Formats: sequence, C-alpha cells, structure tokens
Amino acid sequence: MSPVTRLLVLLLAIGGGMFYKRLNQLWGDLPPPTLDAQQWWGDEEQPKDYEAYLSNTSEVIGNRLLYPETTIQDLIKQLNRTLRLTPPLEGVAFEYGFNSDYLKELVAYWRDDYLPRWREREVFLWQFNHFTTEIQGLRMHFFNLMVYDENKVGKKHYPVLLLHGWPGSVREFYDLIHMLHQTNLDPNNKYIFNVIVPSLPGYGWSQGTSRPGLGPAQMAVMLRNLMLRLGYNKFFIQGGDWGSILGSHIATLYPQNVLGYHSNMCNNLSPKSQVKGLLASVWPSLFAPSGFVDFFFPKSKEFSYLLEESGYFHLQATKPDTVGAALTDNPVGLAAYILEKFSTWTNASYRSLPDGGLKKRYKLDALFDNVMIYYLTNSITTSQRLYAEAYTKEQQELNLDRVPTLVPTGCARFKGDIMHFLDLQLKDKYKNLIHSSYYRRGGHFAAMELPKVLYKDFIDFVKKVESKFKIESL
Repeated sequence: MSPVTRLLVLLLAIGGGMFYKRLNQLWGDLPPPTLDAQQWWGDEEQPKDYEAYLSNTSEVIGNRLLYPETTIQDLIKQLNRTLRLTPPLEGVAFEYGFNSDYLKELVAYWRDDYLPRWREREVFLWQFNHFTTEIQGLRMHFFNLMVYDENKVGKKHYPVLLLHGWPGSVREFYDLIHMLHQTNLDPNNKYIFNVIVPSLPGYGWSQGTSRPGLGPAQMAVMLRNLMLRLGYNKFFIQGGDWGSILGSHIATLYPQNVLGYHSNMCNNLSPKSQVKGLLASVWPSLFAPSGFVDFFFPKSKEFSYLLEESGYFHLQATKPDTVGAALTDNPVGLAAYILEKFSTWTNASYRSLPDGGLKKRYKLDALFDNVMIYYLTNSITTSQRLYAEAYTKEQQELNLDRVPTLVPTGCARFKGDIMHFLDLQLKDKYKNLIHSSYYRRGGHFAAMELPKVLYKDFIDFVKKVESKFKIESL
C-alpha cells in the first residue's frame, strides 16, 4: 500500500469515526435522567420538613363525590338556551368538525334524557370506591380495587395501573376494570388483579397545579409515588394516549417497579425511529408484518391524516388557556370538542357520516358520562396544559425517547388509531418488546370501545411476561 493510499485510509477511518460519533450523539441511547421525586406542585410553599409532610399527608381518604341539584339544574338551563349554531355546509357531515345539526340532537338527548336520570348515572359512576390522597402538594383522585384473600385461591394475582389520556377519563376503563378485578368471579379465569385507576393531575377530580413545569416526566414521578403510597412496589401498567406516554416514562425511569408495560398506542418519536420509518416506506412489505402493511403505509396517507387531525394538538400545545376559556361554562362547545374526537379517532371514515358514527361504537350515556366529568370538575383547561408542558425546552432536553426501556413491553395496535409504529422502530427504545398484536376493528379509545379485546390482549401479554421473566404473584 502506497503512502498516499495509507493516508487516504487513515483519513477515511478518522472521518468515519467522527461521523459515527456525531451520529451517536444525535440518536444513540442515553442514560435515564434523574428527576426530583419530591418536586412540589402545590399552591402553597413547599414544606421545609418534607418527611414530616409525608407523615401528615399519607392518609388515603375515601370519597363519595356528590353534586347538588342546583348544579344539574343550572346545566339544564344552559342547555335550554337557544342554540345559534351555524348550519353545516350542503353535503358536509363531520368533515368540517362536529356537524351542527347532529349536535342539536345530542344536546336535546343530554338535556331531556340523560340529565333527568343524573342521579342514576351518579350511582353508576360511584360504583367503584373513590379515593383521594395528597402527592407532592396536589390532591390525587383514584380507584383502588383490591382482591380479597378468598378470591385469590387458584389464581395469579398482580397489581395493574390503568392510565387514561385526553379527552378521556377514568370512565373509559369501567368495563375493563370489572374484567381485570373479576367482579363476577370466573372459575376458568386464572388471573385476578388489584386495579388502580388514577385521574391524571389536572384531569377530573385530581387537582391541577398552579406552577409551570408539570410535564409528562414529572407526572410519571407522581404516579409512581402514588403506587408506592398504596403499597405497590411492583405492578403492571396499561395505557393509551397520554397514558401510553406516562406509562412508558414510569417503565423507563423506574424499571425496578414495573413488571410489564402494555400499551394500545405504542410510539417512539426519536430521530432514529423517524428515519427508520421513512426508509421502511421505500419497501413496506419487507418491514411490515404480512397482512398488516396498511397499518403503516403509505406514509403520505398517514402524514395527510395527521395534518388534518392535529390542529387541536398545536392549539393545546401553544395556547391551552385560550381554548380552555372558550370551553369553560360552555357545555355545548365542550361536548362538541370532546365528542368529535370520539368520532374521528375511532374511525376516520366516520367523518363522512352525519352522526359521526358515534352510536356505532359507543353508548351515548357512556360518552356523556365522560363529558360530565370534564364539565363538573371544570378541568378542560388544566387537562389541556399537559400538551404545552410536554413541549417545553426543559421537557424536550430530558430526551426520554432515547432512553432505553428495559422492562417487558407489549403493543396492541388498533387499525383506527391515529398512528402506528413498526416493531423495527419500537425496538430501538423498548429492548424487551415481547408482544405485538394487530386488530382491524377498533381505534384510539380501545378500553371503552372494545374492552373484551383489550383485556384478552393484556392477559396474553402477562402470560408472555410470566414465561420469559421470573415474576412473583402477590
């Protein structure tokens, strides 16, 4: 080899090494950040003696949350006002948003059918024991369904944390809770769970913060602290929407506490994942599982859909309080804003239907239960602030998408959901992705829409965790 050739080889080696180093800096794995497990979010100043604060606020309080008749009558009066809604364009269903003709029908149902039965719905909503406790200065609301000793006999018994998102609530999980907790004991079912279902901070009956900075990572810390408060040192997690992101963060930051993480909205937004997704689109059949290529491709269709449906996201990530002001004390607007998501995110084709297909997949009472939780707790603004907090400079610098998640992970994909990621993309982050499933029926709100399917998928995942990892039943 001539001196010139040696020099060229050396320069290429140096250049290649520098390129690899730079590439690794841009999208290589990162160590987990350290977050303050005592960060204070309450309205008052943080106690100087935090240990004493923990001792004084560790009580878990049972609640029966009742609303006076005057509150319900006031809502009825608001719904009785003349609706000056702009008529829909000729031939337009839900393509421009919530169809105003159908909105009038739903408002009439809400006012004349649902609300006169409110005390019946109230009993339904309180069928599970409601609790509150204070975590890092904020009141947190949750269900905690425990299993009695006599019901554990012959069954595998684990705790599971169920996490909702926006514009959902704990109401999404009611059918799934019964299945997991085995309210009606099935002798052929070998699994039974302690089921913990919190309202996320700022959602429903959980207090929102008056301090900026409570993003998904900090919320994950609070949820883990709640589980420890309740005595659960190891638990499964199931979540979709924000619940998927929060569950991922808990599993990433505290793998010692998580038996397995199961999601119906698995995602990986790291730079490496995005590049892999684009490259895979060149030869889809090589990277997507046989029979499910259309879950992921063509990318142009996915991008077009996201462009159409992400307007709310940009608003809430930049001006959540403006949107909140428009929806607060505006029950008709609130219902339209929330229910439109239950239409389009369940099945995009429902945009062409005059009723948005809402009754195809859901009962109206269930949908209005969820709307009522937002209305009665006045939580639409505080819930939307999570979007803004997720995209602050401080939150993005945590780079949690590039921190490996080592706990067993399962992904259930429902065709109608907003977006999907290939296993090829997910495995960069979820190093123990042991379960992937695909369902042509169903969308974003799988727990409410198809609870039996989601339950079976979760149980299949738990079985795989048991077979591949040594975990102990309670």
